[in-house]
Amino acid sequence: MSKKETSRADMMLTEPLPKVITKMALPSIISFIITTIYNLADTFFVSSLGESATAAVSVNASLDQFIMMAGSMLAVGAASFVSRLLGAGNKERASHVLSTSFFLAMCFGGVIMALGLMFKAPMVRLLGATDTCESYSIQYAEYVLLVAPLMAANFVMNQCLRAEGSAMLSMIGMGIGGILNCFLDPLFIFSFGMGVAGASAATAISKAVSFVILLFPYLAKKSLLHLSIRNFRFRRNIILEIMTVGSSSMFRSGLAVVSAILLNNIAGGISDSVLAGIGVSTKIMMFPLSIILGFGTGFQPVAGYNWGAKRYDRVMGSYRFSALTAVVGSAVMGLLIWIFSKNLIIIFAGENQNMLATGMLCIRLQSLALPIQGWVAVVNMLCAGLGKAKGALILSTSRQGTCFLPLVYPMEWIWGAGGIAAVQAVADVLTLFLAVPLMHRLKREIADMAEQRGEG
Repeated sequence: MSKKETSRADMMLTEPLPKVITKMALPSIISFIITTIYNLADTFFVSSLGESATAAVSVNASLDQFIMMAGSMLAVGAASFVSRLLGAGNKERASHVLSTSFFLAMCFGGVIMALGLMFKAPMVRLLGATDTCESYSIQYAEYVLLVAPLMAANFVMNQCLRAEGSAMLSMIGMGIGGILNCFLDPLFIFSFGMGVAGASAATAISKAVSFVILLFPYLAKKSLLHLSIRNFRFRRNIILEIMTVGSSSMFRSGLAVVSAILLNNIAGGISDSVLAGIGVSTKIMMFPLSIILGFGTGFQPVAGYNWGAKRYDRVMGSYRFSALTAVVGSAVMGLLIWIFSKNLIIIFAGENQNMLATGMLCIRLQSLALPIQGWVAVVNMLCAGLGKAKGALILSTSRQGTCFLPLVYPMEWIWGAGGIAAVQAVADVLTLFLAVPLMHRLKREIADMAEQRGEG
């Protein structure tokens, strides 16, 4: 075992859990926050072009989610498998998993790019573009589609770097691209006079830069794993394991796309102001969500590694610390966002009262449900880290699927724009009814495994 592998094993198996989870989570949280900032940067700079342009950026958020669906299934499945393989000491097979996922993600992203460029107008209409924002939506989609293969591959490299304990390298790759986007946005939108297309071009360049930076550790052999076409293995056992666990992320991303399209179409049917208000509030709420997801992403490989190493005491210890931290942290963030909700929305809404009212209501209701979302995210990450595909699938598809889709039309019919603003918060509360019994069963299984090993 190399010095790097020994150091990683010592960290995962012997260091105090709060220390190792925090060490793993902080770079992930920072990279998620930076990504959220540059997503908001697009909206902020484009908002000066009018509500229809702002609505177009909100519509194309669904395109980003669709590309994410292509990469995240492979990324999450590969990361879970890689963590468990490294915990069991099988580095060679872990490299096979990484390489297979990477090249498949490039292929899936290529398919999305080709189809999207051929059918741009029908695609943005399907995503929820109205007559007044369709042209803006097409302009924004063009450059993003060109880098779809790189975006899909970024997810795989990002997750697998975290899975091997190199969260700092992952943060650098995602972070530099995000910061670059914030500088390129005003340059392309205003200085070059490209308008909405400039925001898309800035995003595309930033994604390409992130791709190069994330690829570097693998090419320079700074990582534990080896990325190479020679390590590509299209074998049933590898593909099945990746797809089984990763399917939860694919369905989550797929349902996020479906729910966003549905929400965009309903909100756009009311007005561009409501559509823009929902879109902006969703992006603002990505701040606390990015912290929750970043923390969960730091916790997941710790749980997966110790599960592979049969250290069930540390699996449960990592869950207890993560669950408590997520709930308390989410409650604090929810309170702060509630207090400053008007100040946050007015940055994008200006004097548009309809957009301001819709956005404020959406943000405040989601803030109330944020502690629930934090805990459910930890349970979801635990399922994914341990390779419990069924549990991960149930929770991944609940927030914007089984607990969301049945509510959209009834709530809009009862409450109009207010119902659209409230539907996500209500769905977050309902996920508790799935997560509580699932976690109860998982705790019993871990306790049984620990007892068999003599830890109980």
